[in-house]
Amino acid sequence: MITLVVTFYILLFIFALIGVMRGWAKELLVTFSVLVGMGIIYIFEDLVPFTRDLLVDGSTSQFWFRTITILFMVFFGYQAPRLSKISQGVEKRDKIRDAILGFLFGGLSGYMIFGCLWYYMAEAGYPFAPYITSPSNDPVTADAAMRLLNLFPPALLTGYWTLVAVVLAFVFVLMVFI
Repeated sequence: MITLVVTFYILLFIFALIGVMRGWAKELLVTFSVLVGMGIIYIFEDLVPFTRDLLVDGSTSQFWFRTITILFMVFFGYQAPRLSKISQGVEKRDKIRDAILGFLFGGLSGYMIFGCLWYYMAEAGYPFAPYITSPSNDPVTADAAMRLLNLFPPALLTGYWTLVAVVLAFVFVLMVFI
């Protein structure tokens, strides 16, 4: 059996390799799409009155709403149109630099995606109980998992900080990509 911590690092590495193949600009857009998804979740859970009553903290419905929102935004982040200005500029630059930046931003997008999903799953009490369980059975794994859970994006970007991150990402896209 494999632990969630090891699975997380394996997926992080796989997404970093995907970032090398896709390029840093497209991976950065995926990272920003996760931020937008987190903003949507914050708005629906805290600011829209009728959904606050439906999405009770720690419930399975809240977990599925959060998961579907993040996956929906990630899907469209990966389906982003080819950015001609960026791809032309990258072709003229050093391929090594683009590969390194792609590796870093691919890892960042993997961290954002799977960090959010794991955090939401932990808050819901691991709803896939026979297949995916809480790492609290093993003290070493539990300690590593708790340290990771405290470093995931939903733990760091709470409240209005989520909206601030979305606005800053949007300003970055406007200034750099357009």
